[in-house]
This record gives sequence, C-alpha cells and structure tokens, in this order.
Amino acid sequence: MNFGKRAVNKKRNDLTSHSTMMGKKANVSFLRIIFISLMALLVIVGCTGIGALRGLIDSAPDASEVNIVPAGEATFVYDANGNQLQKLTAPNSNRMSVPIEKIPLDLQHAVVAIEDERFYEHNGIDIRGILRAGVRGLANGGNFTEGASTITQQLLKNTVFTGWTNESVVQRFKRKFQEQYLAIQLEKQVKDKDVILENYLNTINLGNGNYGVQAAAQGYFGKDVSDLTLSECTVIAGISQNPTKFNPAVYPEKNAQRRKDVLDHMLDQEYITKEQYDECLADNVYERIQAVEQTQEETNKTYSYFIDELTEQVVKDLQEQKGYTEAQAYSALYSGGLRVYTTQDPAIQQICDEEYANPDNFPAGSQVTLDYALTVKHPNGEQENYSKEMLQEYFIQNEDANFTLLFNSAESAQAHVDAYKAAILADGSQVVSESIHMTPQPQSSITIIDQHTGYVKAIVGGRGEKSSSLTLNRATNTLRQPGSTFKPLAVYAAALNEGGMTLATTFKDEPYTYANGQPLYNYDHQYHGTVSMRTAIMKSYNIPAVLAMEEITPEVGVEYLKKFGFTSILDEPKEIPTGSGDFYTDKNLPTALGGITQGVSNLELTAAYAAIANNGTYIKPVFYTKILDADGNVVIDNTPEKTTVLRPSTAYLLTSAMEDVVNQGTGTRLQLSNMPVAGKTGTTDNYKNLWFSGFTPYYTCSVWAGYDDNTVLPQGTARTYQQTLWKKIMQRIHTDLPKTEFKMPSTVEEASICTSTGLLATSSCNAVTELFDTEQLPKKYCSGHYRPSYNYESEPDSGSGETAPEEPQPDNPVTEPEQTPPEAPNPETPPETPPTETPVEPPEAPQETPPAETPAESPEA
Repeated sequence: MNFGKRAVNKKRNDLTSHSTMMGKKANVSFLRIIFISLMALLVIVGCTGIGALRGLIDSAPDASEVNIVPAGEATFVYDANGNQLQKLTAPNSNRMSVPIEKIPLDLQHAVVAIEDERFYEHNGIDIRGILRAGVRGLANGGNFTEGASTITQQLLKNTVFTGWTNESVVQRFKRKFQEQYLAIQLEKQVKDKDVILENYLNTINLGNGNYGVQAAAQGYFGKDVSDLTLSECTVIAGISQNPTKFNPAVYPEKNAQRRKDVLDHMLDQEYITKEQYDECLADNVYERIQAVEQTQEETNKTYSYFIDELTEQVVKDLQEQKGYTEAQAYSALYSGGLRVYTTQDPAIQQICDEEYANPDNFPAGSQVTLDYALTVKHPNGEQENYSKEMLQEYFIQNEDANFTLLFNSAESAQAHVDAYKAAILADGSQVVSESIHMTPQPQSSITIIDQHTGYVKAIVGGRGEKSSSLTLNRATNTLRQPGSTFKPLAVYAAALNEGGMTLATTFKDEPYTYANGQPLYNYDHQYHGTVSMRTAIMKSYNIPAVLAMEEITPEVGVEYLKKFGFTSILDEPKEIPTGSGDFYTDKNLPTALGGITQGVSNLELTAAYAAIANNGTYIKPVFYTKILDADGNVVIDNTPEKTTVLRPSTAYLLTSAMEDVVNQGTGTRLQLSNMPVAGKTGTTDNYKNLWFSGFTPYYTCSVWAGYDDNTVLPQGTARTYQQTLWKKIMQRIHTDLPKTEFKMPSTVEEASICTSTGLLATSSCNAVTELFDTEQLPKKYCSGHYRPSYNYESEPDSGSGETAPEEPQPDNPVTEPEQTPPEAPNPETPPETPPTETPVEPPEAPQETPPAETPAESPEA
C-alpha cells in the first residue's frame, strides 16, 4: 500500500471533497429513513395487534356472566312405587350431573393425568404445554397436531363456545384466544379447581350418547360413578379425546391402547403404584362392558303406551300451566333434568301386559295388517319412495280388485311384499331402505283407573310388539263408536239425576219409528211390553233408551256427556272433513245408543264410568302426580280436577242397575269370584266394536276390541274376547284385595213397587223391591195395570239357551238423515270409523267359556 505524501494528500482530498460528503449524507439519510419506517411499521403493527387483541377481548363473553354448568340433563320417570320407568333424553342431553364428592378420586386423577397434568398449578392456560405443542408442531413440518388446551379451556369450549365444530380457521383463532382469556378470568373468579373439574366431568362427551361421567358409568358398567373401580375409571378417562374412536363398547382395542396411556401418565405422575398399574392392565374390563351392553340392548327402550300418553300430558301441561312454548316444553321434558312421578301401578301394568301378550286371550287364526315403506335407487341414480298404498294399488290392478292390507298370516303378507319388491327391482334398482311392520288383528285396548283418585293405573294401546315410541295408542288417541256403553251416560244418568225418573219408571217397549220413518229395533228383534228402567239397562234394550232420550231431550243428554269429560262430542254443528261439506251434531236421538259422529276414546269412556263409581264426581284422568326439577323444586303439582256430575244417590242407582247387567243381564261373563262388579256391555253395528266398561269398589276398567279398519268381527270367540281380557285382568288384580260391597248412601231407600206401573205395590201387584232417591220415593199406590193391545212379534229364539244377541241396526238410525255423515275416515283416528253405529249386544251367559257358535245376525232393516 502507498503511504507516500502524495497518496496521503490525495486520500485526504477525496474524503473532504464536496461530492464525497454529499454521498455520505445521502447514505445516512437513507438508513435513517429505513430505520424510522421500520420503527413506524412496528408501532403500527403493534398498535394494530393490540387493537385486534383488545377487540377480541371486548367481543368475548363477559367472564362474570359465563355459565359453566352443563346444559341439558336427562329426565327420569318413576312409577307409583318410586321405581324408575323411563329415562327421557334428547340426542345430547343424556346427562346426570353429580357433585365432585361422588366422583371417585381415581377418575379425577385419571382425567387430570391424561388431559391436563398441570391442572392444579396453572392459572387457566398452560404456557409450558403451549410451547411444547408449538415446538413439536414446527418439528413436524408445521403439522400442529398436539393440543395444549387445559381442562378449563375445554370446559369453556363445551359450555360457552359450543359452535366450535363448524368454525373456519379465522374463527378458530378468535375462539382459541378468547378461550384462553376467559380461562384466566374464570379461574380468578372461581378460585376452586374442584368446581371447574366437577363441571367438566359432568359436561364431556363420553361416547354412545353418554354425556358426563355418571351417564358413562351407567351406560358402560351399569353402575353409579361412585362405584367405579380404578380400572373402570381409566376406561372412561380415555374416551373424551375422541368419543367415537375410543368408544369402549364399539372399539375396545383402541380404548385399551388409550387406557394404557392413561395408566402410564398416572404412574409417571405418582397417582397410582406399579402394583395398581399391573392390576388394571390384567383386568379384562371390556368383557364386563360387553355384558352390560348386551343387557341394555335386550332391555326394551321403546316407550310404553303409558309413557307415550304421559309425554303428551306433560308437554300440554307445561304449556298451559307454566306458559312454555311447545318447543320449550319439549326441551324441558327431554333435556331439562325433570323428575316425573307417575300414577302407574307396576303390578297392574304387568298383569295387563302379560294378558295382552297371551295369544290364548285372542281369537284363533288372528290376521295381520301390513305397514310397508320402501326406498330404492334406480339405475339412473334417482331415488324413489314406495308406500303401502302403492303396494295395495299394485295388487288391486294385478291380483284382486278388492285387495286390502289385511292378511290371514304374516307369511302371506311377506310373500306379497317380496313379490312387490321383486317387480320394482326388476330394472336393476337397488334397495336403499325398507320398513316392514305387521300388526295383529283384531286389536284391543284397555284402561284402568282408580276411581277414587282419578289415577290411571295402567293402559295398553294395542296387542303385538310395540316397535317404536309415540305410535298409535288405541287407548288414548283413537275414537271408536261406544255402542250401548253410552246408554247409562247419555240417557239414564240425566233421567235419574234431573229428569224426574227412577229405576222403577216404566217404558212401553213397542214398535218405534224415527221421525224420518226408519224403524228402531231391540237387539233381539222382540218387543217386551212395559219394562222398567232397571230392566232396560240390564237387558240393554234400545227402544226404552230412545224414549228416555226423547223425554230428557238430546240437548240435556249431550250436556251430561260433556260433564262426563268427553271431548269428541259435537254439541254444536261442526263440519266433518268427509268431502261432503255438511255439518253434524250429536244432539239427536241416536246418541242415546252410542250412535255419535266421531266416537270416543277408551280413556275418556273409562273416566266417565269412574265418575259413576266415584259417587258421581268426575276426575280428569291423571297420569302423574308431580314434576320436580333437578334440584327437587316443584315444577307442577298435578292436583286432580274434580267436577260433580251426579248426586251420590244417582250414581248408586246406576251402579245397582249395572250390577244386574253383570249378575243377570248382558254381562254375566264378567262376574268376578270375590268382588261385586257393575258395568255395561257395548257392541256396535255389525260387530265392528266390542266394549265392556265396568268397575268394582276398587278400580274402573274398559276394554275395547275390534279391527283397526272396521272389518266385521266373525262369529264365535271373536265377539267375546274383550270380555275374556276384562275378566282375566280384573280377577288377577282383585285376587288379594278384601271383598267389599258398593256403599249405599243415606239418600237411597228401598220400596216395594209394582213392576207394571212403577207405583207402590198393592196385594194384587207383581211386586219387586226397588231403590229410590229419598226425595223420589213413590207416594201413590198402583190402581191398575197397562195391558198391551197388540201382539208382540218376535224373531225365533236362537235356541242357545242364552240371552238373544242384540241385532245390528241400520247404519244411520237418526231422526234427520242429513245430520249423519257418510262413513269416512276419522281425522283423529287412522282406521276408517263410521261416524254413527247402533249398539248391538253379543250373546251373554254365566259361563266363562263362550258358546261354540253365536246366533246368526239378522239382516239390516
């Protein structure tokens, strides 16, 4: 290098030259600008970041208002003895919250060990866990698969940020930040780790529809969570990371791997000893899980007919009494953690279920109706649905113009299904889904009520397997013609209570014609001259009932039916959706005989008879006594609604007359060996509906029988099986009950009266002892007897030695023909129900076993 004088001077001049100085200044200025820009950018970014974070914090839920208590708990239903009948749940509410004291420490430690090992140390977020997850994510090429959420964060995710399953990347970042912020704030406020852990353990999804550790303990092990062993605790602790993948009932091998991880963590964190670790691994816990799973699968989870009706009652009452909307009522019922205490007597219900499951109680050679649905995928990729109506139409066109969905056997029904399906699949279509359900026919229903309380003790809504919940309930939701069971309710109750009549009141049972010229007959096609009200009830004569209805008027009769709780009675003209556009009312004479527009339900008919049995006081049927919330507070106290319909004397007089129905009238098959029975038989036009409604001093019971589609019941045992069911069930119920008589009130007295006139008998009268209300005791003596001036024409006796069958009457025995709608489907009832049918009575006899043949029906008038 040249260090000579000249070179040095030249260097000095270059450094101090104007151009050099200007260049240096420019470089310095540029660097200064870059630095300032960077600083400004950092400030801007920092401020923006702080603003964004502040915005995220400001938009986060208020920590003081956050509710970490799990939402949605199962509702439990109990029978009259306090035994659990049913658990009602929505898809995500199969939860039973328990306090931390009832959750084993082993389960608490297992969850903490595998989910959040520093749970008892951090302030809501785990910085070490976040850094660890970040490092491992970077090491895996940006694949951040390891979670760092604490139990506190997960609790908030499940109770506050419930929409996390469908969030975008940006939404996920926002949620995670707010989650961490709230976790810190929550732990500052709560200051108790056990509170957070308790709510978390009651919230988490543990597979198989189980939410929370109590539901999981019962679902997988059939026991309360407090009874779990260490081995079982580790199984449950291993589920929450992936409730589907680690489901111990479905994927026991994968759960076993996860369970080992739980045990490893517990051993490392010194929650368990090596001996406990080895013991747990040696425990074949999954065999127990499979055994419980199999037991639960075998248990019928389908709602019973009682539960079906109960749910409707509870939802209705929550709306009417508590002001809930329909949606709120259903939410409360299925996820509100309610405790519903029902009136069902398990012993009585079991008797009913057993007798309805016994094929010997039903006609031999029972038939089936087919319910069918099919979905197929055609070769072109389109899907098409096929219904039972389409199946029926196919066979109408290809087999029989009169083809119905009623088959003589299940095999025949299945053969038609196979043939129909083969025709549809002939083009190469494939089955997507198929539903086949066969219902035995004829059908039946039963309702049993404790008349003193109004409590419904048992119901059965149909025979055959109940394959799903909330299905057709023939005891509560279908309307059928009541036949002669209506005579005491629609006519004689009012006649005795306020019509000035007595059981001794006589009627001229002679030829009768409605105003439209249509004749009315008794069931035996005979006329019986002068008969008393008691005899008319006992023998179920039609003409006296109509004569009594004429006297009290149909308006009064319908008024009493409304008092007896019938909601389907038309007291005002109403348009029935038959397509005719006509309006109908039940304020006419055929109502006396049960010939009404829409029919009645078994439940309401039973409740009406229970009012007679309860000294004339009607009690609206009660399915539950109270509803409590999860904390034991009363939501609804279901105090029965009571209405006085009859005087006690009237109720007892009807009871006495209906005792004669059973002892010597049309219901002699219904006698019990150790208990008095009062009741009334009922059979409608052409034997389409069979009834017996009756009561003892303990219970009131009604049995209906018939085909769902109104097919005429064939002769023989098919026309008496409702009586077989009633007697067998009620006999079993009363076997161990002390015998007692119906109690006669002090307002009823006896008197000797003339059978022909109903007046006080003289020495020349054919006298009987009759019961009267004390205010209606006869005061006049008989002075003569009515002598008929015509010859009673009668049909030949059946020769069976029994009471002759009541003859089927015309379909429309009404005063004004245009008031009676044509036969059409009942809008509230799946089967087609003729709106008006005239009562008939099957042959009755004292023996339990029905005769081999029933007298043939007489032709319709």
